[in-house]
Amino acid sequence: MVAYNKLVRDKIPQILDAKGVPYEKRIALPDEYKAELIKKLKEEVKEFTEENSVDELADVVEVVEALKQLPEYANVETVRIKKKEERGGFEQRIILKGEK
Repeated sequence: MVAYNKLVRDKIPQILDAKGVPYEKRIALPDEYKAELIKKLKEEVKEFTEENSVDELADVVEVVEALKQLPEYANVETVRIKKKEERGGFEQRIILKGEK
């Protein structure tokens, strides 16, 4: 049996129940939830960079969406739009080469 202790998607317990897989479940405290989301984001970004798949990118987006629901990140969309207006996005695919 593989040991794990991590944040999972909401329906994972139902899926495990249907397969008869034993587990323990608890609800994360608010500060713990933020820390677990950040850990999950790192995990999903690593998987995306290794696999470069749409499924893994969808997982990254899902974690980002969950982070956006936290009060301290509630204005992230406003900040993103402001930064895009000031500095642009990535649509033009510009690569710069230089020295720091």
